Amino acid sequence: MDIIDLRSDTVTHPTPQMREAMATAAVGDDVYGEDPTVNRLQEKAAGMLGKEAALFVPSGTMGNLVSILAHCQRGDEVILGDLAHTFLFEAGGMAVVGGVQPRTVPNRPDGSLELEDIRAAIRPDDPHFPQTRLITLESTHNRCLGVALAVEYCCAVGGLAREYGLALHLDGARLFNAAAALEENPADLAAPFDSLTFCLSKGLSAPVGSLIVGPLDFIRRAHRARKLLGGGMRQAGVLAAAGIVALDTMVERLADDHRRAQDLAAQLAVLEGLNVENPVPATNMVYLSLEGDVELSGPDFAARLETYGVRVGRVGPRRFRLVTHFWIGDAQVDSAAAAIADVLAQG
Repeated sequence: MDIIDLRSDTVTHPTPQMREAMATAAVGDDVYGEDPTVNRLQEKAAGMLGKEAALFVPSGTMGNLVSILAHCQRGDEVILGDLAHTFLFEAGGMAVVGGVQPRTVPNRPDGSLELEDIRAAIRPDDPHFPQTRLITLESTHNRCLGVALAVEYCCAVGGLAREYGLALHLDGARLFNAAAALEENPADLAAPFDSLTFCLSKGLSAPVGSLIVGPLDFIRRAHRARKLLGGGMRQAGVLAAAGIVALDTMVERLADDHRRAQDLAAQLAVLEGLNVENPVPATNMVYLSLEGDVELSGPDFAARLETYGVRVGRVGPRRFRLVTHFWIGDAQVDSAAAAIADVLAQG
């Protein structure tokens, strides 16, 4: 049985072109800065986003933590959303490893933080308080239905950060999805931020890795933090080669994933027993939940779908996230929608 895996775009496999590039990649010791393929990937990433430099790291979680460590000292504070991935799903790394305190403000449904909420959270200069050092945003925003933050909003937050002498970081795990959804140049999305991360291993389909981009002095500090966390990967060109192919071949096609998410949401929205929370998905995520009159539990619903070869992500007792990606075509969208309809009909 062919599996239709909608749990996340992290389940993507490398393409044949990526595998070929990995097999033939020139390599060196990246800890010494001598891996030519890693260096080429970093230069490419920095150039695409209009920044001075970039750093290849194993994961988005490490990328965000490295960035926080490069911006902050122990006892500092970071302002971020209460639904931010960095706050909810990265094992408390900023506090556990960095001694940096998160200060959350509410995320609005569009993924943004109210400017006045940010302003109110900035600590005054008082020895009783930790020092506010950094503001972090997320786009696309995972727990806010995959929405993308508008450039104008990010510029406004950037202005507020400069007013108070703070740095601004973007968790841009799906930055290129945001650019596709907004029909913006990725460099324009990156411009308001002092630093940002993006993942190669989600919608871009590479097997491993994320990039941190920013000014050269920041990247030098980030390099030291990466070493602290054990992120030096030696002959990492075999991984970076897939990342280069991803940036060359996968960015322009992300709009296809968004179209298929919209098609999937439209087919599911007409089914009785389902509440599709975003009937017109902003990017590649469809969020839905079982209505109260559906007797199936969340685990039973997911388990029955598994018998059809369809996997969905559970994000609540009766709530689910379905994510389209390179390995989900039109036929898979139709098959998944039909399987969900059958499971609901069986009750």
